[in-house]
Amino acid sequence: MLRSLKDFQGYTVEATDGSIGKVRDVYFDDETRHVRYVVASIGDWLDRHDVLISPWALKEPTSHSFPVGLTRDQVRNSPPVDTAQPISRQQEIELHDYFGWPSYWGYVGVSNTLDPASFYPSASELRRIREKVGDLTRQRERDIQEHGYDPHLRSTREVAGYRVRALDGQVGHVEDFILDTDSWTIRYCVVDTRDWLPGRRVLIAASWVTQIDWGQKLIYIELRREDIEHAPEFDPDQPVNRHYEERLYDYYGRPRYWASEEVEPERSGHA
Repeated sequence: MLRSLKDFQGYTVEATDGSIGKVRDVYFDDETRHVRYVVASIGDWLDRHDVLISPWALKEPTSHSFPVGLTRDQVRNSPPVDTAQPISRQQEIELHDYFGWPSYWGYVGVSNTLDPASFYPSASELRRIREKVGDLTRQRERDIQEHGYDPHLRSTREVAGYRVRALDGQVGHVEDFILDTDSWTIRYCVVDTRDWLPGRRVLIAASWVTQIDWGQKLIYIELRREDIEHAPEFDPDQPVNRHYEERLYDYYGRPRYWASEEVEPERSGHA
């Protein structure tokens, strides 16, 4: 199902034995677009802090809550994380060890929501995965050694507001993201064009982003302003369904992701 990430902010995090906090943010991989963690704010105003929850523990969100397959004590006693600072790989290791979640970083280009039974693939499948993501994984490890943390782990709250630049000029800014909760992948950026086309919003597939300038807070896309001006309009009050997606991809003449993906990641069945 395709859902707005902005809508999730403030959702109640429901543990197996009661409410534990509120959704505050989402961390995603800026190269693969996989969601890595939901940031939950827990505790009262005297002792409020953030915890990270992997999609391995998430169930399908409802209209106002984010169910997780964890107890309140498990969440409350999880390793502390300061989200005001970059998340180190050591902190991630401690977190995954504490909860017993498989690590995603050995398979950087693969979703971290694969079914547990298929997470450890056959020898032939493992070779295929390694060939596909080996270079990306090695480069990622070099980046981590250089920075001390994974520079590709990004906050959606950080990226919201970034300006979007087409081939021939600026077209607006990122207002929201559309999340695929079946694969926990960010599928679209919601672009508000109010400074150019007042009151109009459009969807840009996250895979169409060619570059992000983090210093200048700019997102580049290989589309023309004229193309975006006449693209199917996005109504945030209406669901993003397959019919709308077909119109969008047909308009831009782009291959449909649901037809081209080699393997559609499955939801984890253990949460």
